[in-house]
Amino acid sequence: MNDATVTKKLMFYFPKCECDKPIIYHLVKDHHLVVNVFRAKVTPEEEGYLVLDVTGTEKEIQGGIDFVKTFNVIVNYSGKGVIRDEERCTHCGYFTVASFIGALKIENDATRKIAYDESQCIECLACIRVCPFAACTSAF
Repeated sequence: MNDATVTKKLMFYFPKCECDKPIIYHLVKDHHLVVNVFRAKVTPEEEGYLVLDVTGTEKEIQGGIDFVKTFNVIVNYSGKGVIRDEERCTHCGYFTVASFIGALKIENDATRKIAYDESQCIECLACIRVCPFAACTSAF
């Protein structure tokens, strides 16, 4: 088995009854994962979600995912919490006032075409707040 460290972006959807469990604590302590939470809504008596990166070996990550699933948590492996609609984007560049990380950037200075690098997205939602054409939306 390969013991190389990898990072995976995951989304956890919590049923109403499971939002009060110390899941992140157990992912770190028991499964030896490094966890970076990008976005969360975890409220008692409501459904919840977490968008996070987990870093560890494939075996550790799978063990953590198997643990989370014991709480009836749905795991989404796509990592897409922010969705960009190419059809709605006018390539106006207005997002540049809010994009500090580089997930959205001007791909070509001549054409002003906008590129979205999902792997750089930290789920700050600034693109959603500033886009006048609603080209970026939240999966939640």
